[in-house]
Amino acid sequence: TLPGIAGIVLTIGMAVDANVLIFERIREELRTGKTIPSAVEQGFARAFVTIIDTHVTTIISSLFLFVFGTGPLRGFAVTLVLGLVINLFSAVYVSRTIFMWELSRKRKLESLSI
Repeated sequence: TLPGIAGIVLTIGMAVDANVLIFERIREELRTGKTIPSAVEQGFARAFVTIIDTHVTTIISSLFLFVFGTGPLRGFAVTLVLGLVINLFSAVYVSRTIFMWELSRKRKLESLSI
């Protein structure tokens, strides 16, 4: 349905926002002269609270839409909540795991292009 598609589009937008936020935090840490592993760790730690806050706030508002809304609004709310839960897992856990895996490989990174 159209509200479901709108929920997916909003979820994709929030996923992009979460990744941009993480990369900006990492870039800020690199500018202070930290090593790449330290900058990645600190960048994720600094972005974590903001990402959790935005996702939880949106999930709470979606729950209100589900409880007090009718058919199309309920579909939008369900799609949005499912997308946000998946996005939260992806932004907080999967991205960090990929970064740490890449950093732990045998070759040493001298620079990071983000």
